[in-house]
Amino acid sequence: MELRHLQHFVAVAEDQHFTRAAERLLVSQSGLSASIRALERELQTPLFVRTTRRVTLTEAGRALLVEAERVLAQVRTAREAVAAVQGVLRGTLAVGTEQCIAGVHVAELLAAFRRRHPDVEIRLRQGGSAALAEEVAAGRLDLAFAYRTRTDPEQLRPVALAGEPMTVLCHPEHRLARAGTPPTPHDLGGEVFVDFHPDWGPRRATDAAFAAAGVRRTVALEVNDVHSLLDLVDQNLGIAVVPQHFRHKRAALTALPFEDTGEPVYETVALLPPTEATSPAARALMALLDHADA
Repeated sequence: MELRHLQHFVAVAEDQHFTRAAERLLVSQSGLSASIRALERELQTPLFVRTTRRVTLTEAGRALLVEAERVLAQVRTAREAVAAVQGVLRGTLAVGTEQCIAGVHVAELLAAFRRRHPDVEIRLRQGGSAALAEEVAAGRLDLAFAYRTRTDPEQLRPVALAGEPMTVLCHPEHRLARAGTPPTPHDLGGEVFVDFHPDWGPRRATDAAFAAAGVRRTVALEVNDVHSLLDLVDQNLGIAVVPQHFRHKRAALTALPFEDTGEPVYETVALLPPTEATSPAARALMALLDHADA
């Protein structure tokens, strides 16, 4: 099994199309097809279901994709490690982050990294914490700034960034704002909620708090960005339970302490692979983060 076969396989799996994958890889479509057929012969099983419009992975293909991405990530890390020993940091730094993550200013950190390591290509992907953890575990991201949960893949290495309580945001005319007292999960059981998609960190923290209290809640308004959430609350269409630092993003809203455990329930971390699998670029970025915190 050759590395180029795995590279070709991953490209076709990502693009779900032989022609587009061939164009991205700068190889002929016939050569790409021959490479995939050679891999299928070696493994003695089809890896793709081919149609005239697209290709999809078979069950065997899905299993191979996980391992192929991990192998290619390890090869990339090995090459970059050799370059780092030679005094040159090159290659790619793939970073994932949630929106408005506490404990790190991602844009400033990446800008500082680029100034120090201009030969490294920076790639950034924004998403929910659950998806980002899977991307790091699969080797598609070097690290991610995310919300920490017990369900994160065991092989990931969390580095603490910040911890803070959750806060209830509501319109100033809402009954909670008029009452002015910190609400508990039981006080909020019948409210209309604005919240993020289930894999986002704040949503997972809020779901966990209500589950621990034995209170069911329904998220009627589900969004995938912070400003949409704040806009909906600002129009008095619902309330939101969010990390405490969100209260500074919309001064017109009323912010009330969320009476849960009284302890930081929203913990943000940098998620990295095991030490031996961490890329030189990721180590350099974390060193900058440590320096910024000093």
